[in-house]
Amino acid sequence: MLNGFRYAFRGLTVAWMKGKHFKIEVLSALIVLVGGLFLQLSTMDFMVLILVISSVLATETFNTALEELCDKFEPSHDPHIAKIKDLSAAAVLVTSLGAAGVGIIIFAPHIW
Repeated sequence: MLNGFRYAFRGLTVAWMKGKHFKIEVLSALIVLVGGLFLQLSTMDFMVLILVISSVLATETFNTALEELCDKFEPSHDPHIAKIKDLSAAAVLVTSLGAAGVGIIIFAPHIW
């Protein structure tokens, strides 16, 4: 069981070190959570924010893993690998847009 946690934290370290987008998303998450504290959002709002934040970070981590796998087996340009990477990036975009929509719905009434 402890090895599982060790591997997971090692994976988070790889995501942090390899992915500039992961760092931006973590920073954005911190800003959102601090903003939520400042605006005194409800517990339910925080639960939803944590859920969408974790979804974005998990999707980004999967994207990084898939890119690593593709690069391992095909380091040179290949149209099929490019398509796989594009689809993986699209998954991150879809998740991020959904999270942004949730953020707007939660924060807008408190700001306006």
